[in-house]
Amino acid sequence: MSTHANAPVARTGAAGRRKNRWLAQVGWRHVVGVVAVAFSLFPILFVLSAALNPLGTLSSTDLVPTSGVSFENFTNLFDRTSFGWWFLNSLVVAGVASFASIFLSSLAAYSFSRMRFAGRRVGLLSLLLIQMFPQFLAIVAIFLIFTTVTDLWPAIGFNTPWGLLLLYLGGALGVNTWLMKGFFDTLPRELDESATMDGASHAQVFFRIMLPLVAPILAVTGLLAFIGTINEFLIANVFLTNPESKTLAVGMFGLVAGERNNNFGIFAAGTLLTAVPTVLVFQFLQRYIVSGLTAGAVKG
Repeated sequence: MSTHANAPVARTGAAGRRKNRWLAQVGWRHVVGVVAVAFSLFPILFVLSAALNPLGTLSSTDLVPTSGVSFENFTNLFDRTSFGWWFLNSLVVAGVASFASIFLSSLAAYSFSRMRFAGRRVGLLSLLLIQMFPQFLAIVAIFLIFTTVTDLWPAIGFNTPWGLLLLYLGGALGVNTWLMKGFFDTLPRELDESATMDGASHAQVFFRIMLPLVAPILAVTGLLAFIGTINEFLIANVFLTNPESKTLAVGMFGLVAGERNNNFGIFAAGTLLTAVPTVLVFQFLQRYIVSGLTAGAVKG
């Protein structure tokens, strides 16, 4: 009788030990994950609540809407501001700038990785050292240059997306070149040599063989370039003053620069719409991002 009576107790003790072991080894990770998700979702929920708040003020915004739900802030965003132009300008500048940055960086990375020429090491070190100094340090010189450019060629001067695009492309080379070079260095040189033996030119080797193999790092650098450009504020705020020429960062800042409390609902609505392009680009490139970041971190 005692043996049969002790069997459930033993099973209960074993189950308790397994549960404690699971909590010690795995369970705490679930707790940390839930806390991290809640921490990251808090600002998103607050902004969403502010965007749907019909009063549209910061003082009346709570985590959970208590004044009802309304899309009036979205309507006012387009009626009272030039948000449509800001959105279009940002998409054009960020899209073209990120594509051009990837193209230029990939050309430079391929040259530094596969070719040997005078000044190669100096050029690589120069690209690395220049990145230590932010572009904003040259804002006075750039402003004077664009003052002359605006007088001679107004189409690429102040208050134009194309002028801002040229300004961003001036700093296109840099850390992206180093990331791509590390990726190019891992590709066997036998691919280049075999293609050259078959009569392929450097351009054919680069576009038909190399670029498809480095697609992950292209996706990662493209995403980083897109996010950095669409969120850039300091330089854009100096060069864009007309309401219809502003980007999202500059235009959205103007909404809360003076009347922060009254325009907070409109600002929150614009913030949600501003996140849409970045999320779509991330979803489009997500299959390359993990492999590209991992490879760029360990290769080279």
